[in-house]
Amino acid sequence: MNTEGLVEVVLPGKVEPEGLQIRHGAVPGAGPGRVVIRMEATGVSFAEQQMRRGRYYDQPPFPFVPGYDLVGTVLATGEGVDPGLAGTRVAALLKVGGWASHVLVDAADVVPVPAGIGAAEAETLVVNGITAWQMLHRKARVRAGDTVVVHGANGGVGSVLVQLAQAAGARVIGTASERHHDALRERGVAPVDYRAGDVATRIRELAPRGVAAVFDHVGGRGIVDSWRLLAPGGTLVSYGSASTRDDEGSKQWPVLKLLFRVWLWNTLPNRRSAYFFNVWAGRALARNRFRTRLRTDLTQVFAALQRGEVSAQIAAQLPLTRAADAMRLAESGTVAGKVVLNP
Repeated sequence: MNTEGLVEVVLPGKVEPEGLQIRHGAVPGAGPGRVVIRMEATGVSFAEQQMRRGRYYDQPPFPFVPGYDLVGTVLATGEGVDPGLAGTRVAALLKVGGWASHVLVDAADVVPVPAGIGAAEAETLVVNGITAWQMLHRKARVRAGDTVVVHGANGGVGSVLVQLAQAAGARVIGTASERHHDALRERGVAPVDYRAGDVATRIRELAPRGVAAVFDHVGGRGIVDSWRLLAPGGTLVSYGSASTRDDEGSKQWPVLKLLFRVWLWNTLPNRRSAYFFNVWAGRALARNRFRTRLRTDLTQVFAALQRGEVSAQIAAQLPLTRAADAMRLAESGTVAGKVVLNP
């Protein structure tokens, strides 16, 4: 008999981080085709920062348990699930529900974490690693010798993108605030201060013939500059609208504007392409293909970690009950890497 209790963090509505609520309950049973995971690490992503403002474009109605991804140990398996999964460490991409001590997940959605990788390490690379890998290899198809631009090169996704691009043999120009430049230079990145005026001009000086790919999480007006930086045959991958995080009004509008712009650019005969990347694309139509691709790609990311091509950047680890402090820290812009929550 399982004597553990369930602890979860609830986002009750549009609140400051201190408005997050802690709820206690019973640990759920596994059910057919499902597993119960005892959470060991979950994280604060940009998505949760948007969700608490009611700004994430397809968040569920309040109240709900946030938590985009998690790593943990399978505690119980349901009917039709390999009982051998119990006791193994797995990762799962969820969108919501991860900020809990125990989480119910479809068994087909869990990805094994290789031995020797810690839970917090693995956690930093679930949503960030999948996003970076798929944008780099499935959308932009970056090759050795390419020059690419990574906006927010010190951020959660940005720092993984930088490392994976370098592992693929690409030269990286990264935008970040000045205080991160020394760390970026040490990594072999050409840093550009995004606060210092005309960013596009500075990038052009470093890559006068244009670049093979730009990865842009900012959206807003700057996306036009990103498009103009591309060389013929180049690819723009837009994956968010961070510039509109604190805006009021429609949360869908910034994304719709981006989608329209991307569609328009792709219809022009200019030998360049643009994508709006959404890690969930294709899930509703072809769930099995989506799962296979996710497992393949996350397994590649974990292998890159084991080879030392990617490092797990843990900014801080806090207990789940201090989710408010964790969110404040993640939103402060003062930390490099991922803020991780432990049970």
